[in-house]
Amino acid sequence: MGRIEERGIKRERFFGKLMRKAPNSTKPAVVLISALGFLCVFHFASPSTPQAPQNEEIISVALTPSLAARLHPLGLDYLFEWEGRTYILVSPDEIRRLAQAGVPYLLESDKFPALRPGASLLQGGINGEYHSYSELEAVLEDLANAYPDIAHLSTIGLSLENRKILALKISDNADRDENEAEVLFTGCHHAREWISVEVPFLLAGYLLENYASDPRVRHAVDQAETWIVPLVNPDGLEYSIRHYRYWRKNRRLNADGSFGVDLNRNYGYAWGYDDSGSSPEPASDVYRGASPFSEPETRAVRDLFEQRDFRALVSFHSFSQVILYPWGYANIPTGRDARDGAIASAMSSLMRGVNGRVYEYGASSASLYLTNGDTTDWAFGVAGIPAYTIELPPVDELGGGFFNAENDIQPIFRENLPAALYLIDWAIQDFGAAPASNKAPLLPTSSHQGRRK
Repeated sequence: MGRIEERGIKRERFFGKLMRKAPNSTKPAVVLISALGFLCVFHFASPSTPQAPQNEEIISVALTPSLAARLHPLGLDYLFEWEGRTYILVSPDEIRRLAQAGVPYLLESDKFPALRPGASLLQGGINGEYHSYSELEAVLEDLANAYPDIAHLSTIGLSLENRKILALKISDNADRDENEAEVLFTGCHHAREWISVEVPFLLAGYLLENYASDPRVRHAVDQAETWIVPLVNPDGLEYSIRHYRYWRKNRRLNADGSFGVDLNRNYGYAWGYDDSGSSPEPASDVYRGASPFSEPETRAVRDLFEQRDFRALVSFHSFSQVILYPWGYANIPTGRDARDGAIASAMSSLMRGVNGRVYEYGASSASLYLTNGDTTDWAFGVAGIPAYTIELPPVDELGGGFFNAENDIQPIFRENLPAALYLIDWAIQDFGAAPASNKAPLLPTSSHQGRRK
């Protein structure tokens, strides 16, 4: 079984914690400090707010409490921690202030081509080739209209701000329910992960456009019902595009005045199991919400799932370039590890064969970090099906983190395509081998609804 190398934590934490970090710590970490730095790097601004070019640079400072204390009052834009150093985006004036404060630094801009100031990742508009909510709605409608026999578009729910959560069903006789294997692909639980919209959307287009000419696609469409929900979090995506590129959650106004619930911590299986895999604090980026399925976006996915007989699920995310499967809430066996690991291994091999890019794979809790209340634990926990979180490229912040260039879209889709087709084919074979009536929840959901004490 493949195992993901330790790459540190991908979650945010406050800068004040740097001051409490032991100066002789040697454990490598990649920890994002502030979204504002990324915003400055890529110059994402409101269309009505022109932004003057700036001669900014990326520097690094040794990660010690004494230097952190001197940096903190300067109000700088922190990018991330990596290998014992803090990486910061600075202007010429801020470099002068660093010198006045006696802070030694290294100039690092050349090490980070994807983050280099002035790098243009988007060729046109504030979201370039990436789809906004309205753009995605239009192209999904176009696909459904162009292929009415094999595509059916439906609204499975509405977001907090009344945007449609759309699902495209692809199958021969798409307007009828047939006794066929069903597979679900979802994208964009997290607003800033724009690439996670594009991969499932492009999968839908590929299945429809190649149905007449590709025997493997025809087999997948004729023998299965593939459901694609490319945008689970439309409100968050719009906010990320138009206001704050690094936004993650939905747009729930919380009781403390903060905004947002992490939709991928709001599902009902092992929800709130502990405070390591999610947070009870509304201001946290991994805030799990007031209760399981408190959010209309997760309820939409739940309701679709409960109405169907899905045999496999993929939830696309970014970044890390890994394939994860349950459990996420605890590092314990599932009883289906061999099956799920074998499928992940096959998908990883197929992905590597396209562009040579390696997707590591393994159980989420053991391979990356703890999560509870997430999509894949829930799907596996209530139905026992293979359920995967695919974290799309890049591997880390050095490759650009959440900020994929437009020319990343097609290569990343192309390497995920054979894995998606493989999973659909696996579901078709499994459906023939195991009638739906024999499928049962792996464990009672009630045994993991409450908090661990």
